[in-house]
Amino acid sequence: MPTIPSILSSLDIASLNAMQETASATIAEKNEVLLLAPTGSGKTLAFLLPISQLLKENGKQVQCLVLTPSRELAIQIEQVWKKMATGFKVSCCYGGHDMQTEIQNLAEPPALLIGTPGRIADHIKRATFSREAVRTLVLDEFDKSLALGFEEDMSYIFRSLEKLDKKIFVSATATVDIPAFAEVSDELTVLNNMDETKKEAALTLQLVVSEEKDKVDRLVDLLAYINSEPAIVFFNHRDAVERASTLLREKGIECGAFHGGMEQMQREQALIQFRNGSNRFLLATDLAARGLDIPEMKHVIHYHLPSTEAEFTHRNGRTARMEETGTAYLLVHTEEQLPGYIRQKPGELEVPHHAKLPKPAEWVTVYINGGKKDKLNKVDIVGFLSQKGRLEKHEIGLIIVNDRNAFVAVKKHKIKTLLPLVQNEKIKGTKYKIVVAR
Repeated sequence: MPTIPSILSSLDIASLNAMQETASATIAEKNEVLLLAPTGSGKTLAFLLPISQLLKENGKQVQCLVLTPSRELAIQIEQVWKKMATGFKVSCCYGGHDMQTEIQNLAEPPALLIGTPGRIADHIKRATFSREAVRTLVLDEFDKSLALGFEEDMSYIFRSLEKLDKKIFVSATATVDIPAFAEVSDELTVLNNMDETKKEAALTLQLVVSEEKDKVDRLVDLLAYINSEPAIVFFNHRDAVERASTLLREKGIECGAFHGGMEQMQREQALIQFRNGSNRFLLATDLAARGLDIPEMKHVIHYHLPSTEAEFTHRNGRTARMEETGTAYLLVHTEEQLPGYIRQKPGELEVPHHAKLPKPAEWVTVYINGGKKDKLNKVDIVGFLSQKGRLEKHEIGLIIVNDRNAFVAVKKHKIKTLLPLVQNEKIKGTKYKIVVAR
């Protein structure tokens, strides 16, 4: 069994934060735990660590099931588990993923199974894995799963797991109710790490007024004001994201789009390009408000204000995380009324009109159609790009290697010379498709 020090070493983490220490110890000891902690506080590791110590090494079936509201969060948890190097197999199942591939992966059952409620319920109905050894169930961001309409699937999954010993509920919302179908007892332990007072002190609200009802031009002014610093712009609807991202690109502002109507690969690339600096601005629905591996940033923009305080809080949770400060900009029309949940009066920000556009990103993302299943790793890619592509180390940025593909950030000014140099070259004896990611 892997030790906690060895796991932290694999993750390159010196020590756990206070929330993680308390949560890990409590989850290991108690059978029913509700963990409340802000976005970006490290909740995933807080529940994965004790699970790594609870799994039986000689187990031949699924022992722990983790349910998440989105495929992105499921994949993120899977990636954290793999980095932990526990030695226990993990599989990830979600809508949009090839069912036959998932069934093949479950033929040799993982100790840890992660997935969205709808897809996991489908697998249970198909009997693609045994539920006999499932003793631990984690519902990560369970309130979001309920809001997305997964209650029936979640209830079905609970009824199907007859030998549960441990139930762990995780959320970034301070006021949540555990659904009745979960059948928690009076022994439920609540770990509330939501320090709203401290959060509000770290977050500055700024009002940006648009004289036009179509606020895109004012958004351009605000992005020019922010200049080159990363920001997420939140919208209430998918079509608004598409329209605004198209208009921004036409005006010369590079940006990414992220919403539930996009294909999984498109969403994945949008997040990668935002994380590695190829796009400094990400236009998104509330799907990006929580549960995604996005680095700390100073700016969150509400192009549309959400209908609920909870979603407003989750959006703002993308900034002012941990000990940092941040700003949430409320982009409103002159006749638009602020919702009642905004109790902190925002200051009005005087943003110049028609300012110089933000600087273009310095990075571009390169796609390679080979990954871990092809025995490729980061060292192989760095060596290849350095030797065959003649790149210096400082010209290679963030590298993400998935099972069947990889993405590399490369300095934009090098891309024209790089692609011809590597077009006909091989990595570890195999020729791969290497192109600019779209």
